[in-house]
Amino acid sequence: MRIDSYIEELLYDYNCVVVPGFGAFLAHGKSAEFDAKTNTLVPPTKTVSFNAQLSKNDGLLVSHIAKVKHLGYEELLQEVENEGELWNKKLNQGESIELYGVGKLWLNENQKIQFQPENKINYLTSSFGLSAFTATPIQREVLKEEVEELEEKIPFIITPEKREESSFRPWLKYAAVLLISLSLGVTSYNTYTDFQQKQIAAQQDAQQEISRHIQEATFFESAPLELPSINIKVNKKQLGKHHVIAGAFRIEKNAEKKVRLLKEKGYNAFYLGTNKFGLHQVAYDSFENPKEALSYLRKIKRTVSADAWLLSEK
Repeated sequence: MRIDSYIEELLYDYNCVVVPGFGAFLAHGKSAEFDAKTNTLVPPTKTVSFNAQLSKNDGLLVSHIAKVKHLGYEELLQEVENEGELWNKKLNQGESIELYGVGKLWLNENQKIQFQPENKINYLTSSFGLSAFTATPIQREVLKEEVEELEEKIPFIITPEKREESSFRPWLKYAAVLLISLSLGVTSYNTYTDFQQKQIAAQQDAQQEISRHIQEATFFESAPLELPSINIKVNKKQLGKHHVIAGAFRIEKNAEKKVRLLKEKGYNAFYLGTNKFGLHQVAYDSFENPKEALSYLRKIKRTVSADAWLLSEK
């Protein structure tokens, strides 16, 4: 009986999962980290460790399996204890144990159990969708001193403009001013006369158009017919609190394209909106029951994409 998948499920909600007769898997919260050497930002996560001293049954794992498989508690307790004994036997024979989604166990030279957690899975639900991010330093252009020195050495010479003295006599200036004034006066008078004539013609045309519309108008004495009202019911999908996320995109068009492709494949995909980092999120489906959401997540990770994650809203 494989119980690693049930351990993985419980680590999302609990910080301690005991395998009776074998040991306990502990989940510890870890804050976000920044590696200055590689410029990498690692989001908050839950790290998993193993403690062989905590082997007394607390009922959590067995009760969870019994609820999922609809079997008796005592029967499953015996199966889980047998699985723990089998693990101890393999370790004593020098074999290693790999638990899917949890990690790897083996014995060192001092016969102590060593544990390597699965780093690809983040059990901290508030960090689902966040991955390690590498920041690229901004290269800024620096002006060189040689360029500045070269600019200082370039001479700027301003040559004064030479103007020829006018040979016209002063009386010609006054004659030109008088001629321009007379031309402007005649032009203004002609423009004003043309404007008045066009305005009168436009008023006459408008009056004729109004009279024509009045003659052609038809008046109804009866009240207009009342059209029957139509009620259309629109069924809108009610979203749950737990969303199985397919991806988060920086460009909204890419998110819309992902929704369209998933719907063509038969998924109840939808656009969830943007998160606090400005990324556009797309979900495979939404659930009100967290257990159903986790079950669906495992199915998606196993058959479609290992990069899917669960987003739970309060």
